Amino acid sequence: MKTQDNFLRPLEEVEREFDLRGISKADWARAHGIRPGVVYEIFSRRSACKRGEAHRAAVLLGLKEGFAERVAV
Repeated sequence: MKTQDNFLRPLEEVEREFDLRGISKADWARAHGIRPGVVYEIFSRRSACKRGEAHRAAVLLGLKEGFAERVAV
């Protein structure tokens, strides 16, 4: 079931996981090859996560279904 934000799980749950693991959003982003600013846009609800890095980050965070493939530019 999706949340009110159309995510599979609430952003607060992901933030809790980061706190439990002792990692920052920026650290997580860099470890997954995503610009930290993209992750911050997702958590501030400024990104629709429909394509590009935001889509990939949302899939990797478990927020939405889809494929998280890296695209060479």
